Amino acid sequence: MSSIKPSRPYLLRALHEWVLDNGLTPHLAVDATLQGVQVPEQFVQDGQITLNIAPGAVQGLMIDDHGISFSARFGGVPMNVYVPMVAVMAIFTRENGMGMGFGVEPGVEELLKQAEDGVQLPPDDEPPEPPKGGGKPALRVVK
Repeated sequence: MSSIKPSRPYLLRALHEWVLDNGLTPHLAVDATLQGVQVPEQFVQDGQITLNIAPGAVQGLMIDDHGISFSARFGGVPMNVYVPMVAVMAIFTRENGMGMGFGVEPGVEELLKQAEDGVQLPPDDEPPEPPKGGGKPALRVVK
């Protein structure tokens, strides 16, 4: 019997779409202590960070089976962010807190191993050019 794939990537993609379809703001709660997490350290509190992943706050959002990546500005400084799938603790809405938390599931051991091995980490180079249209993405820490 082959190993079962973790449901977390599928649920994250679906819930992200659901939040946006309802005109709400998606946020991720991230365990910033896990290997492979690339987030602005100055905003990490108690080993965790909350990230706004709304289209107006990030550029180039990619949610794949291994992790979540995007570019954003933190305090005016551009940064490439990468969160291994196993480091995502929850996805929820800013407006009312609706969403889902994630615990241990079948296949999570493989995600942890991939995160420890540094699999699928994006290159840490220049962020992509901002889209034309003048909109200025913003990210803020939500407590």
